Amino acid sequence: MRVYVPLFCLLFPFLVLAQQTPKDSITQLQEVILMEDAVPKKAVGITASTTIGPTTFERFNPTDFASAINQIPGVYMLSGALNTNRITIRGVGARTPFGTDKLRLYFNGIPVTNGTGFSTIEAYDFENLGSIEVIKGPKGSAYGANLGGAILLETKAPSAEETRLVNTFTIGSYNMLKDNLSFTHYDNKFRISLSYNHFETDGFRENNQFERDGILLNTTFQLAEKSSLSYVLNYIDYTAYIASSINQTDFEEDPTRAASNWLAAKGFEANNYVLTGLSHTYQFSDKLKNTTSIFYTYLDHYEPRPFNILDEFTNGFGFRSQFEGQWGTGTYVLGTELYKDEYHWGTFENLYAENNGNGSLKGNQLSRNTEFRRQFNLFGSLTYPLSTRFSAQFGLNLNKTHYQFNDRFNTGDANTSATRNFDAILLPNLGLRYTLTNGQLYANVSRGFSNPSLEESLTPEGIINPDIAQETGTNYELGGQFAWLNKKLTLDWTLYRMEINNLLVAQRVGEDQYIGKNAGETRHQGLELDVKYRTYLSKKLLITPYLGYTFSDHVFVDFVDGDNDYSGNPLTGVPRHRLTSGIDVQHSNGLQLNLTHQFVDKIPLTDATTIYSEAYHVFHLKLGYRAQIATDLSLGLYAGINNVFDTNYAQSVLINAVGFGGAQPRYFYPGNGRNYFAGIRLGYDF
Repeated sequence: MRVYVPLFCLLFPFLVLAQQTPKDSITQLQEVILMEDAVPKKAVGITASTTIGPTTFERFNPTDFASAINQIPGVYMLSGALNTNRITIRGVGARTPFGTDKLRLYFNGIPVTNGTGFSTIEAYDFENLGSIEVIKGPKGSAYGANLGGAILLETKAPSAEETRLVNTFTIGSYNMLKDNLSFTHYDNKFRISLSYNHFETDGFRENNQFERDGILLNTTFQLAEKSSLSYVLNYIDYTAYIASSINQTDFEEDPTRAASNWLAAKGFEANNYVLTGLSHTYQFSDKLKNTTSIFYTYLDHYEPRPFNILDEFTNGFGFRSQFEGQWGTGTYVLGTELYKDEYHWGTFENLYAENNGNGSLKGNQLSRNTEFRRQFNLFGSLTYPLSTRFSAQFGLNLNKTHYQFNDRFNTGDANTSATRNFDAILLPNLGLRYTLTNGQLYANVSRGFSNPSLEESLTPEGIINPDIAQETGTNYELGGQFAWLNKKLTLDWTLYRMEINNLLVAQRVGEDQYIGKNAGETRHQGLELDVKYRTYLSKKLLITPYLGYTFSDHVFVDFVDGDNDYSGNPLTGVPRHRLTSGIDVQHSNGLQLNLTHQFVDKIPLTDATTIYSEAYHVFHLKLGYRAQIATDLSLGLYAGINNVFDTNYAQSVLINAVGFGGAQPRYFYPGNGRNYFAGIRLGYDF
């Protein structure tokens, strides 16, 4: 492992606290615990969404993105490795073999889901985020109408006029080292936030090393009283070695093992990712505002796999404009969003078996392809009060998707290009809200869709399959949000049911080849609960127990795959029960204790439900301390244990795995064993 010590760590011993502790420490406790509620939401009108922010993030290791997201009922992030993540919302996307699809991902209001619907959460540093907002299901018209919903990532923003330098330094098991150095300045005309982060670890498993560097720049200029201009740049450069999934024998006997073929090839992926965007906001009047953004994304990806070497790059371009205004006593949102990308990819022989044990070796080219993908969204919503307590929201989203595929390698073949123009699809939603003394009730009916990826829309011969259709579904939702005892006790609950037609199934026809087909209908229904209680045990001690529960009754209503009829079986890849719970304890002297627990029920791994993963419990513990050690200098210390009881569990699974050449199917991505971390924060206010 390369020894890495940033300049600021040499000047200032390691870490930072981004927030001073006022003399009134009891007030400080109240502010800390309420930071989550103070995070502004982006979901428009009465659209229900769930937001997590600083309070949740502070419970975990600053590298543990998955545990934070999994605090949200109905949302499940399966993390096979730092670079291998799949996020499902209410079971949507659970059958995707690799990666996250069927939802829209936004970063500071910019859509970053690619042209075929895949999102890469690992392109963003957890420590740079100020909030994560999740719209579950297709009810957020302004953020697409994808069946899974939308995830809105927002970076940290200065809360008051300040100039601050902050450094956070963390070390841990597996030779883990992470450093995040950030500078923020905010005055009435100009805001800037610049951060640099470095992260490296050898990983829990064989062939599991990871190294990443990143830069994030956010600026806002107040051009005039009614006009402002913002610019964002996010750059990530990482190399991640791939242990891949393992079979049940290896999982039970030694979960640190890598898949033998990936280990022999020393497989890895190297990524350079850039997002840059420019946004202009103009306040026409008190009743009308417009925000317009243009953006560009670039991804350069190189991945030696045992079966071949993938070399690809993607250029993405986009435009988004949104008007927000008042119409009488109601409010409306109108806007449009266009995303286009050009995807160039080729594969090469991997001659690792002939490389004397030195890993992957690039051989002859096997393929060369170009794809052009385009998605257009037109959206609008109107929220109108029908009485002092009762309001309604009607929204529409219009989507048009286009794919073009060109085979640049087999140029003599008649089928060297293919085009697929999906018909425009109109997706309405209706929401109702009734305000009560201690909370509110809401209901929603909405239509959603998911596109097949371009590869899923091709036949094995590489030509467009005209019979492949978009998934569509109708979502029904009833919920409530309540607060009692002067907001010390809060309860959020949701009941939902969604029926999805033209279920897209990725069928594996080779070690690195999947094709798609529409195989039937699924029904997603369930219950989500989120309960928190805040109370002072004394004037100096604040305690917050909390619980989140997800019940998922997801089944194949009609699913016939070849000669097999799986109708009535539970949906593959979804645990029936999930529970997150914990307790936060804060003392006025700056001490903070976080104990968190997650339970995941067994997961069906095959459509025939013949194999399940085992249910598991995982506990994490973190202890922190913060203090103002000088007028302008703040200190934070923290240490923790992940997986306190050293549970052997599958943090991610691969459904319907196939064993090639007589080998056992590889279903399991083991979670890390018991591991430790500690860090220090230093903050300086100029």
